[in-house]
Amino acid sequence: MATMSRTGWLWDLRGGLTLYADAWGWQRALVAARQRNDIRDGLMLLEHEPVFTFGRSSRADHLLVSPEVLRANGFGVYDIERGGSVTYHGPGQLVGYPIVDLRAYDEDVVKYMRSLEETILRTLGDFEISAQRLRGFPGVWVGNQKIAAVGVAVKRKVTMHGFALNVDPELAHFSYINPCGLGRPVTSVAQVLGHPVPVDEVRSRYVRHFTEVFDLTLEAVSRTDLEPWVSELPEPSRHHPTFSDHPRSPATAPA
Repeated sequence: MATMSRTGWLWDLRGGLTLYADAWGWQRALVAARQRNDIRDGLMLLEHEPVFTFGRSSRADHLLVSPEVLRANGFGVYDIERGGSVTYHGPGQLVGYPIVDLRAYDEDVVKYMRSLEETILRTLGDFEISAQRLRGFPGVWVGNQKIAAVGVAVKRKVTMHGFALNVDPELAHFSYINPCGLGRPVTSVAQVLGHPVPVDEVRSRYVRHFTEVFDLTLEAVSRTDLEPWVSELPEPSRHHPTFSDHPRSPATAPA
């Protein structure tokens, strides 16, 4: 077995749902630490509570109900800095946020995006799911149905945000939006296979393929392990993000 050329960290927040406000704040702190070279490249893995996020290319018609309806139904609503349009996160979806310095990847954002897609394609291959890219449409597809969304932001050469792989989420929640503004249906690993699939069954396979594609050996860490700069990470929120300071209206969606 080949030895990986670099070592990074894996912060796997398994065992519960992570509030979007917390993960977003942690990403910003991790990006700042990576920019200062205080930490190595790494990966956060988690599941979110039900939430909708709007990227930089969101438009009003990508949301099929008002933000007030979403909040009334218990969803968080966030306007964020990643590329792409509106997407949904929730239980049963494996979400990954790589924090990596793109100088190790030729500072090529497109190459980085294709690499993220490759990690998902290989993971789905382990389940004998034939998935592919669609030219001009970021993400991973099974036929005409999207099974994984990919959207990133780059801050002074360091990445944040990442991917969301539909393992076994509540697909009905996608009916509130036009996912990514494409007017195409979504699917999941469970729907394709015809039976429930635990997220934990997918995450270990995903980690293995992430290490292969990015040539990065991952060492498991916890919040406590992320010293000496862990004090910069925001404390977990004590309120549901639906009522946070980050709601937005689709009428003000960025172009």
